[in-house]
This record gives sequence, structure tokens and C-alpha cells, in this order.
Amino acid sequence: MVTPPGTSEQLRALPDLTAFTQILREQGVHAALGHLNSRTPHRYTGVFRFDGQHSRNLVLFDRYDAHVQQGQDVPLAEAFCSLVGRQEEPLQILDATLDPRAQQVNTLVVSYCGVLVRDRQGGVYGTLCHYDLELCQALAMNLPLLEAAAAQLYEYLHPA
Repeated sequence: MVTPPGTSEQLRALPDLTAFTQILREQGVHAALGHLNSRTPHRYTGVFRFDGQHSRNLVLFDRYDAHVQQGQDVPLAEAFCSLVGRQEEPLQILDATLDPRAQQVNTLVVSYCGVLVRDRQGGVYGTLCHYDLELCQALAMNLPLLEAAAAQLYEYLHPA
């Protein structure tokens, strides 16, 4: 039997998604971002909303300072999130100093992994991303988990 592409990744993500969903329901979005952050080498995990020429931070998890709940808003010209929004697909940058895509953005971020957050109508809303101002050793990312989490985060932040 042939397994469709991506299926094995989705199945591997399932236990983490179940845990993410439970944490989101029981402890809230900040704790759920902490769960996602524990699966990456990046320091920060955040949810950002596109607002004109800015990427507005809604919630931020900082692995080195658990008291941080929100970060600063960022002009889109200084955010890799802008590339995710324009391309409407996930973006992973291991080392911005070597990646030609990074030349499109004027940022201090060195390592980045982000996915699109869509609203209920499927429109572009913002991003869910991991990022670091230092070089991360690996992109140990599970994109299916991040994408599934992004859909749940929108619903959590904007209950019907």
C-alpha cells in the first residue's frame, strides 16, 4: 500500500497536536505556545496578526523568560512574517546571513520558521512562528503540527 505524501508526518504530529489542544483548552494560549516551543531550538514562539504595514504580536512565549506574554509589534519590512503572508506558505530559514530570501527583510532575526494563520473565511490573518536572534543548530520542525496549531489558535483567539 502506498502512503500519500505528508501522511507519515501528519501521523507523527498527532500526539503532539492532541497535547497542544489539551494545553490550549486547559491552560491557555501562552502555555500552548510553550508546548510548541519545547519542540524547536528557537527561543521565541509567537502569534502575529497582519495590520496594515505591521505585524502585531498577540502572544509570545520566550523560553528564557516565562513571564513574557507579549512582544513588540514589528514593521512588515522587518519581519519574516511578511514573506509567509505574501507567499501564503510556510517559511523556514536556518541562517538569515546565508539565505537569499532573507535579503528581502531588514531584521535582526537569524533563524525563523513560520506558518500562515488564516481566518474563518480562509483569508490571510497572520502567522504562527518560531524565531531566534541567534543561529539555531537545526530546524527540528514539525510543520504539520505548526499548521494544525495555527488553525486552532485562530479559533481560540476569536471564538465564534
